[in-house]
Amino acid sequence: MNRILITGGAGFLGSHLCDRLIKEGHDVLCVDNFFTGGKSNISHLLTDSRFELMRHDVTFPLFVEVDQIYNLACPASPIHYQRDPVQTTKTCVHGAINMLGLAKRLRAKIFQASTSEVYGDPEIHPQPEEYWGKVNPIGFRSCYDEGKRCAETLFFDYWRQHKLRIKVARIFNTYGPRMHPNDGRVVSNFIVQALKGEDITIYGDGQQTRSFCYVDDMIEGFVRLMNSPDDLTGPVNLGNPGEYTMLQLAETILKQVGSKSKLVFKPLPEDDPRQRQPNIALAQKALGWSPQVHLDDGLRETIDYFRRIL
Repeated sequence: MNRILITGGAGFLGSHLCDRLIKEGHDVLCVDNFFTGGKSNISHLLTDSRFELMRHDVTFPLFVEVDQIYNLACPASPIHYQRDPVQTTKTCVHGAINMLGLAKRLRAKIFQASTSEVYGDPEIHPQPEEYWGKVNPIGFRSCYDEGKRCAETLFFDYWRQHKLRIKVARIFNTYGPRMHPNDGRVVSNFIVQALKGEDITIYGDGQQTRSFCYVDDMIEGFVRLMNSPDDLTGPVNLGNPGEYTMLQLAETILKQVGSKSKLVFKPLPEDDPRQRQPNIALAQKALGWSPQVHLDDGLRETIDYFRRIL
């Protein structure tokens, strides 16, 4: 049994990770400032003696005693991270510095939730970990993209300079229950619009592609990477290599919901990648990990969740 700190633990991914680690018998300290996370995501854990909740902003130092750290704190959807871009960059960079400093003091193993956004609008498809990316450093998305890239730099410098045990995961699009209904992500947007009978908003021509990984598969990848041998630092791509156009996703959701919503096309946002698909050969070989949940099955669970909360 470990004492495990999860920053951003009341968020979408963080709350599912709390569930998983509590189920495995660990003591979990969930830290969140509730900028995008919600108490409703972890309310069912509040009476568990192995769970502790702390309101805290990771841009300030934290002094606790733990064995492992999962650093998930950061708004991850454009509508949220662009609301306060300076704070987003500070969360990525200052948050990483503070958590790395804590891990250094405790000699704790630390996991960084990085992102496929470090690849930007990729020139290589699918994207392997060796690809350096094509990122605009001064655009509207840069606070997140470059913040996460800087965090990776910090993690690897702490590994080289201080021999810190690090794990870096590059997370591709993930969906499932507890997604925020107003986070602006394509899966939640389409489902909410379909359930309300509103027009489905397609940006661009709808031919841009994404790969969608169900949350349970992603959390399994997190745990396997954290518990892997110390010489596997990452970065490791975690995502579902199944590739879908926005039109395909919209049509699948409309069919499952039974909605008569119409498709409406709007201009593509600035720096929106045309395609995104992970090369997961490293995760398959080093972790024995591959996504198990088909998009149809995962969407069914996610739609049921949104039906309940709406």
